[in-house]
Amino acid sequence: MTSTDQHHVAHGGTLDPKGHNTLNPVSPDEKTWGWFAIFNIWANDVQSLFGYSLVASLFISYGVGGWTAFAALITAGLFVMWMVNLSGAAGEKYGIPYPVFARASLGTKGAKLPAILRATVAVFWYGVQVYFASTALSLLIRSITGAEGGSEIMGLTGIDWLSFVIVWAFHIVIFWRGMNWVETFLNIAGPFVYLVMIGLVIVLWQRSDGQLLSATATIFANPEGTFATEFKGFIAIVGTMVAYFAAVMINFSDFSRYAKDKPTMVLGNLAGLPLNMILFSALALLTTGGAAVVFGEEIINPTEIVERTDSVLLGIIAAITFFAATVGINLVANFIPAVNGIANLNPEKMSFRKAGLITSVFALVIGGFWTSVISQIGIGGFVNTLGATLAPIFGIMIVDYYWHRKEQLNEDDLYNMEGGVYHYDNGWNNAAVKAFVIAAIFSVATVWVPWFAFLSGYAWVIGAILGGLIYNAFAKDNVKV
Repeated sequence: MTSTDQHHVAHGGTLDPKGHNTLNPVSPDEKTWGWFAIFNIWANDVQSLFGYSLVASLFISYGVGGWTAFAALITAGLFVMWMVNLSGAAGEKYGIPYPVFARASLGTKGAKLPAILRATVAVFWYGVQVYFASTALSLLIRSITGAEGGSEIMGLTGIDWLSFVIVWAFHIVIFWRGMNWVETFLNIAGPFVYLVMIGLVIVLWQRSDGQLLSATATIFANPEGTFATEFKGFIAIVGTMVAYFAAVMINFSDFSRYAKDKPTMVLGNLAGLPLNMILFSALALLTTGGAAVVFGEEIINPTEIVERTDSVLLGIIAAITFFAATVGINLVANFIPAVNGIANLNPEKMSFRKAGLITSVFALVIGGFWTSVISQIGIGGFVNTLGATLAPIFGIMIVDYYWHRKEQLNEDDLYNMEGGVYHYDNGWNNAAVKAFVIAAIFSVATVWVPWFAFLSGYAWVIGAILGGLIYNAFAKDNVKV
């Protein structure tokens, strides 16, 4: 352990049992992620079953033409790219994760608030996604063996429970080996899912007798559409996709810290967001359109499309694909922010592996009780409330870093939990706390007050802007570099 590592461990950093940094700045030899790794973060983030169904439904639900929906998806990709280039710059420059970056604006103790909020949301969805990934494995086992699984316990058959435990353990194996294994899995899963999606388009193309392209162009046409309805749908789709990526936007420094340099991060985000959205959306459009031609109805769930093809081989390949896609998004959007958030609660003692095991225990409970209990309660409002409160934090962090600090941070003081310029008033930056509370009231209201429903997915963006503006008003004389 170097003297720098010793200093960081003593002042708010932590090392895992293998000596790898958890919250400490990554070393130059750990900054190994190229643009392709960054691309695959976004590929895995959108390639889940929910991501596909969401994109496919956008072509149908908002009553707009295919080109309008396509343009809206690309616009959303460009906007999110801009946002993550802003939020990820500090992580790339200083090698620090999101919980440490938050210390600059909220204080060494105050940063625990947004970190645990993000971790709570991530832990919940981590458990849910472990369950959904297990359904793909269960489908695979049934396809190969023809078994039914027997009687149900808590809504799951024996095969379901076996699949769930295997998938849960598989996640542990990946994170136990460290971030290099996470990167490797993402790099394999992203391209593999695309290959299978392209294969599904080819199958539908053949079954539509080559009419897929011409039919797709007419299926999504809206003869009654006007400029006003198209524009309204365009805005709604952009807002929906921005909200979809909102969680990863705030903690992108958890990943950008591993990028080789800033140009690598920027190129990876360019390929991973607008360009990835073009490719993924085109495949989703063609698949949804092809299904409408072949089966005579608009189907937005790819598993149902695969089942309709009556191909055992395609069913097996699809099950593996859905498994890889769901595990991929789980690692990106849920596992890493959960681990870093939990580690930040007690950075001197909480290793990467220990925080990962705590996350896994929560996942075991949440995923195991999902079908029989949690999904019946309607806990989504609670989780969405926590997610909404993160919007002001994003605005506060960005305004603090770019406007007040001019992109300059004191790395040693970020890890000094007892003093330094980021200790503020006993570890809390009161200006940031006030801004957070005021802006969060609006953000939470958008979840619970029906009158705000017209804002659709833009509540997150507005909450972030409010947080930044209010913080700027309170913090004029309170910020030191």
